[in-house]
Amino acid sequence: MEKHITVCPYCGAGCKMNLIVENGYVVEAEPADGVTNQGELCLKGLYGHDFINDTKILVPRILHPMIRREKGGELERVSWDEALDFTAERLKRIIEEHGAEAIMLTGSSRGPGNEANYVMQKFVRACLGTNNIDNCARTCHAASVIGLMESVGSGAMSVSIPLLEETDCIMLIGYNPAASHPIVASRIVKAKERGATLIVADPRVIETARIADLYLPQKNGSNIALLNALAYVIVAEDLADWEFIENHTEGFDRWWEVVQNYAPETVAEAVGVPSEQIRQAARMYATAETAVIGWGMGVTQQRQGVDSVHAIAALALITGHIGKHASGLAPVRGQNNVQGSCDMGMWPSLYPGYQRIDDEAVREKFARAWGVPVEKLSPIEGCKLTDLPHGVADGSIRAFYNFGEDPLQTEPDTARMRRTLESLDLLISQDIFMTQTTALADVVLPATSWGEHEGVFTASDRTFQRFTAAVPPKGECRHDWEIFQDLSCRMGYPMAYGSTEEIWNEIRELCPLFFGATYERMEGVGYAQWPVPELDHPGSPELYAGGAFTTSDGKAHFFATEYALPTELPDREYPLVLCTVREVGHYSCRSMTGNCKALAALADEPGYVHMSPVDAEARGIDEEQLVWVYSRRGKIISRAAVDERINEGAVYMTYQWWVGKCNELTLHVTDSQSGTPEDKYSACQVEPIADQLWAERHMQELYTQLKDCLFKEASHQDAPAEPGEGDAPCVEPAREGASDQSDVTRAREQAIAEAEKAARKAVEAQNARLALERAWGSEETAV
Repeated sequence: MEKHITVCPYCGAGCKMNLIVENGYVVEAEPADGVTNQGELCLKGLYGHDFINDTKILVPRILHPMIRREKGGELERVSWDEALDFTAERLKRIIEEHGAEAIMLTGSSRGPGNEANYVMQKFVRACLGTNNIDNCARTCHAASVIGLMESVGSGAMSVSIPLLEETDCIMLIGYNPAASHPIVASRIVKAKERGATLIVADPRVIETARIADLYLPQKNGSNIALLNALAYVIVAEDLADWEFIENHTEGFDRWWEVVQNYAPETVAEAVGVPSEQIRQAARMYATAETAVIGWGMGVTQQRQGVDSVHAIAALALITGHIGKHASGLAPVRGQNNVQGSCDMGMWPSLYPGYQRIDDEAVREKFARAWGVPVEKLSPIEGCKLTDLPHGVADGSIRAFYNFGEDPLQTEPDTARMRRTLESLDLLISQDIFMTQTTALADVVLPATSWGEHEGVFTASDRTFQRFTAAVPPKGECRHDWEIFQDLSCRMGYPMAYGSTEEIWNEIRELCPLFFGATYERMEGVGYAQWPVPELDHPGSPELYAGGAFTTSDGKAHFFATEYALPTELPDREYPLVLCTVREVGHYSCRSMTGNCKALAALADEPGYVHMSPVDAEARGIDEEQLVWVYSRRGKIISRAAVDERINEGAVYMTYQWWVGKCNELTLHVTDSQSGTPEDKYSACQVEPIADQLWAERHMQELYTQLKDCLFKEASHQDAPAEPGEGDAPCVEPAREGASDQSDVTRAREQAIAEAEKAARKAVEAQNARLALERAWGSEETAV
């Protein structure tokens, strides 16, 4: 039995853990004493590891490269040489005919690590010659990145997750930590037990609302009206820190010209919260000695996402709750390395380390380091991930290189996204599972999964941590950075890295913010929190000490915006608001958690549509019934969860499910400044299905068809390819002294043992979930 230290691959909390390996299988995970989790793990951390073993519960691992020789043809297993030669030739042809801007690429925040993302963006810029590189932050926290960079200088959290326990006041808006970041939720509970004041603004009575000192049940889509009203109270009641405003900020007067029109009494109806409660919340936050505002995608995935982040930053600025201990701004990232993807320059306007592409000195520095003429590095901002449908439709984008994401599951308006992917000249998918997106690909490149490679992740609070490999790669899977490197060489730009540490050291040399974060420093449970500009620098748990902001003039800036209604309002035909949310037991497109025995046992297709008892009764819908949910974009089947914590007039769905895919219904309209989709507000309707027996059979048929389709696409890799030059024969080595019968017996015994262990874990997971729910229901019990 071996132990290998790593970092959890799910949320952005950055929990350290050990993977336990026995006979080549990852059999268990145990918490380590990491800086964030300190010996704790949530459900996904404890039970979300066995997908590495290729359980095939939901979808199979991709173990061999495959290509389609022509559009509409079948995937064919080929050697690595042929797959990469084919890909290089097709990309070269597109560049020759349409230019480098016709290629769009996306980085991965779901486990590959910073080194892989760095090499990919280097391939995009130094080899292809475009800035068309983005990552999933575009669809979640791009609004935070842009809004905070403009307001205070950096798009990251200004405080650390552990410091949440030390603050006097926590205000949460549009953020459900119990589902998104259970370890962060645990910190919040501990802060409250210590005496901190907790304010929660959310349309649903989320878990933290149950224990809040003040709960503001705002209407869906009312963030700007609420935030401006809070700011109005702080200024009008003379609760502002005028000295801080005078010495460290710019633009207050212009900002106040807008905000002065948002007295709580004026906007109470639009917000859905009594004016006195708004005033009470403002006073509690402003008068606290220290305070943190935390937010999630309930803020960013709105029509006014960037504007809302500006408004949140303004609250911290007018009170001076930033740049001092245990105070600041906390946009808590979703996926485990979405902060790292941004750190590494997977962004159409930024190089690694948040260095601008339109800065000539920056381009010259990267050109020298990468050995290319500075003219090769384009100063033109690239396309956003959410620009893909528009670019394909108008012919400006011809190829899409999808790295470790499943946009056919996670992006809004799925029908439109399917048409987009099918219309491409070339779709490349580099992944670990046969996802819905990968099933459409012309080139399928099998990568190693978390647990099979090493590197560095960045937690949501800017903390770098190392993770190590627990088991060797399966089949012909290769490390992501090796794939990008070999493809780049075939396209005329050579790279020759020998290890992830070599890549990391290049990153450190080019990014002053990261220089002191060495592999040695991050050994074991070690970490480094950027900015860490020198080898002996202690790291930066908090930013902007003493009001020193990292904007061009060193001051924070105020931006104010008038409240605007969401894009698609409910009407007679579609009277409900649909809001997408997360759940504690599953993650992203579910390809990882859906292949974990214990987590898969918690819930299954078609997922749930959560609605209020009033709305359910009005439609004749009972708990657990299968129902139709439809919008102007599509119609799906889901299961009703009637919940008194849900606000009347709104329904909530998680986006992990295939049959109950809520992104068939969501609206592809984005915030004009960030390109982040308005996933938190679409108009929809829910109707009962009279024949529940038919509905159950229909749902199962749809689910089976989808699974069969993906397994069929994956089966094309079963036929061995002819070994290419430099490729090892595609056969598994025989174990010395083992007969066929003993192998079968051993496999059967292993399967039985794993099944029994999975069953025990499933029961434990269910008990843990119940305990979690009970804990949030009591102020005296911590998570």
